[in-house]
Amino acid sequence: MGLVVKKPGVITTVQDKGRFGYQGSGFATNGVMDHRAFAIANLLVENDPNAPVLEFALAGPTLRFTTNTFVAITGGDFSPTIDGKPVPLYTALMVRRGSILRFGASKTGCYGYLAIAGGSIRVPEVMGSRSTNLKCELGGWKGRALAAGDYLPFATKGVDFLPNLGSHRIEGDPYYGFGKDEIVVRVVPGPQEEMFTEAGVETFYTQAYTATTKCDRMGYRLDGPEIETRHGSDIISDGIAFGAVQVPSHGRPIIMLADRQTTGGYAKIGTIATVDIPKLVQRPPGSRVRFERVSVQEAQRLLRAEARQMDQLMLKVRRPSADGISPRRTARRLAPILEAQAQRMQADTLWIDRANRDERVGRRNDLTSASYETAAQRPTE
Repeated sequence: MGLVVKKPGVITTVQDKGRFGYQGSGFATNGVMDHRAFAIANLLVENDPNAPVLEFALAGPTLRFTTNTFVAITGGDFSPTIDGKPVPLYTALMVRRGSILRFGASKTGCYGYLAIAGGSIRVPEVMGSRSTNLKCELGGWKGRALAAGDYLPFATKGVDFLPNLGSHRIEGDPYYGFGKDEIVVRVVPGPQEEMFTEAGVETFYTQAYTATTKCDRMGYRLDGPEIETRHGSDIISDGIAFGAVQVPSHGRPIIMLADRQTTGGYAKIGTIATVDIPKLVQRPPGSRVRFERVSVQEAQRLLRAEARQMDQLMLKVRRPSADGISPRRTARRLAPILEAQAQRMQADTLWIDRANRDERVGRRNDLTSASYETAAQRPTE
């Protein structure tokens, strides 16, 4: 019970929220690039919020399923098809044994996500996470990207029913703004903003930057006006957060992402607000990005608002629908209930009813006995 990789795509890995608590020992957090698409994918198939998913970039894989299950596809549009028929994004989809799920090149976005019902892929937990660390070759599926011929077992037996399946869908996600040539992402200033001149800081927040082809899971490299420093940007190495904006000596920003190194020796002019990181990582090369300054308090408020939005989305996805009940499971669950109810009905009969019933049974028995006695006394002809 699992899936077979027919084609692996450009880079397809197993990822969850990430590996935390080990950066002090030099291990990157890894995890998904787009936490929003990851969370929605697992929600659509009723998975645990940290269940691992398949993350793919630029061009997706081709997969054959060996058992029935449900899947959800989120993130960018990779033109998915099941057995040659186009299927929608952000929808729980039934996949039957032997079906082929194919992805093409990305039409919008850079990263796509595949969640599988029942807990997804069965891979060992390494240092508290199932995410793939490609550099250290640990976690995920054998510590590497998927390859043709890999067989990935499912965490549980194939799932043949999802309650309220009709509600497990979302009509697109306008959050990303895929149709826009330019986006604005919010930045919390610091921690080395004082190393940049006033003109350099103004340049960063007023000018547009362009995504280059040198963008990957480690960093998002931008091209544009030089950000001026006071005395260079070299510092004693310190920790790097997800979304930290480093400015090396060439003066162009590099945004550190999921597979970033744990420490770095370049000044950081700010950190991307967590809620805007998915929007950023889904921008393809050539896209323009502008930065907007926000306070720590505002970034936290935005994160709380996103959490409330996800709660509302959960209620929407799980609302009752016409196909919310499985007839077979309903019959299995009702049988013992009806049997117990029948036994209670017999036990709860009033004593007067039981007495009348016993009297009628006794009268019938007396009449039967009298008939036998009469027949026995009748003379034989």
